[in-house]
Amino acid sequence: MNEQERAEIHDEVKADILEKEKADKEKAKWLNYLSITTILIALCATLSTYMGGNHSSQSMQSQIQASDQWAFFQSKSIKEYLYEVQTDNLQTQLLTVQPGSASDSIKKHISEYTHNIDKYKTEKEQISKEAKRLEAIRDDSQKHGNAFGLAVVFLEVSILLSSIAALIKIKPIWYLSMLPGLIGIVCFLNGFLLFF
Repeated sequence: MNEQERAEIHDEVKADILEKEKADKEKAKWLNYLSITTILIALCATLSTYMGGNHSSQSMQSQIQASDQWAFFQSKSIKEYLYEVQTDNLQTQLLTVQPGSASDSIKKHISEYTHNIDKYKTEKEQISKEAKRLEAIRDDSQKHGNAFGLAVVFLEVSILLSSIAALIKIKPIWYLSMLPGLIGIVCFLNGFLLFF
């Protein structure tokens, strides 16, 4: 082999090596982008899981508190009913009693019982408002929690597809992973803003 053939082979090998290095750099470049997008999507998935858990806890706590308020409302209703029954009984007795000290005592009790009935009605209104407020918090928390839960599903699918793309180094699979990733990010934002 002469010097010229050796130089040509050397130049060909050198060109092949440079071409391979260039291709490896291009591959490494998109793999870097894949890594960055996967990290951002994983961050959104983590935050979605955290926020969904918080809203789930708040929903459950609000439901328990609302149930407590409704139980309190029921106890006030029972007490109110008992006073109403007693008032009716006393009014019936008043019809059969002669005017005097006994009728004055009955009238006094009727007045006290009527006052208690009014007091329980007022308390029931306040308790009802509080229970409904807690139920509204529960409902709102459920809406936020559902949005975050849906975001986690799409974000996890995106992470899965990105991982597959990185393992087998196929760029179109990475592009495909962006679709559930974008849907997941929209759902993640919806968890905060509830725009749909």
